[in-house]
Amino acid sequence: MPKSDKPSSLSYRDAGVDIDAGDAFIDVIKPVAKRTQREGCLSGLGGFGALFQVPKNYQDPILVSGTDGVGTKLKLAFDLNKHDTIGIDLVAMCVNDVLVQGAEPLFFLDYFATGKLTPEIAAQVVEGIGEGCVQANAALIGGETAEMPGMYSDGEYDLAGFCVGAVEKSDIIDGRKVKAGNVLIGLASTGPHSNGYSLVRKVIDTYEVPLDTPIDGKPLSEAVLAPTKIYVRSVLSLMKQVDVNALAHITGGGIPGNLNRVLPEDCHAIVEESSWKWPELFTWMMETANIERAEMYRTFNCGVGMILVVNAADADAAIAHLTQSGETAFKVGEIKQGASDTQVQIV
Repeated sequence: MPKSDKPSSLSYRDAGVDIDAGDAFIDVIKPVAKRTQREGCLSGLGGFGALFQVPKNYQDPILVSGTDGVGTKLKLAFDLNKHDTIGIDLVAMCVNDVLVQGAEPLFFLDYFATGKLTPEIAAQVVEGIGEGCVQANAALIGGETAEMPGMYSDGEYDLAGFCVGAVEKSDIIDGRKVKAGNVLIGLASTGPHSNGYSLVRKVIDTYEVPLDTPIDGKPLSEAVLAPTKIYVRSVLSLMKQVDVNALAHITGGGIPGNLNRVLPEDCHAIVEESSWKWPELFTWMMETANIERAEMYRTFNCGVGMILVVNAADADAAIAHLTQSGETAFKVGEIKQGASDTQVQIV
């Protein structure tokens, strides 16, 4: 550019960042955050840091933290221009993780990054985050919205979530109580949740599958964006009724790659494949792309989003309580004595 053609001055807006739009977006977030407030909230949005007091009913609280994202499921949200449930996924991936230690989620923060802030899309995302927080009884107490021109393609964004929960020190669930004879209880998933979406998209793209293809009575586009199930309320309620010796959130790595994380070295788990029916989306992917069954199990949850390990004497009562709480719960196997080269065996 010739020297005479250079602008006389530049602003941040000229560089692609609209501070006014960001400030206006904060006003959109505030009522969403207010809807999620719970005991312990000491500050609203807008400060440099968010204040939260551990509820007074805890005697010896241990804080449990978790962070996660949504992965390439975001690409499908972009392609389908559907952004109202992806925030639920973000919350779910974090709160389900802290739940595994027996912790009650207390508060949540989000990070939303984009090349150019589109208030309508961002508002839909945050509404989903708020809904996820309501489902988990976690307060949305802060976050960060970053507008970074040149970092993302038009219409795209990235998300990260951060959750802190609390559990009584004496009630921490760490798998130490797991022993031979314990029963495995599975909780049904709502689909792939937020894992394995690079393979989901590969199947759709490679075989040029129309997104209106019917899957289990609904279009494929709806099936693949079904939000991740949040198990917090039902499982916390169960913990007041029976002892839960271990929990496994079935995320990346599937049942074999997550259940083994809570098993003692001198035990192995037998998972009975016939004890539940795979949702149609998983069988459809396996058959369409000729994916090996073992590959399905180490990539997807295959219909089981959470596994609880309980004493055999409590199994029936646990399933009944979980069912009454709105879960689809079923016995999926048991713990056996002895080390094994394959610590989780699916038979």
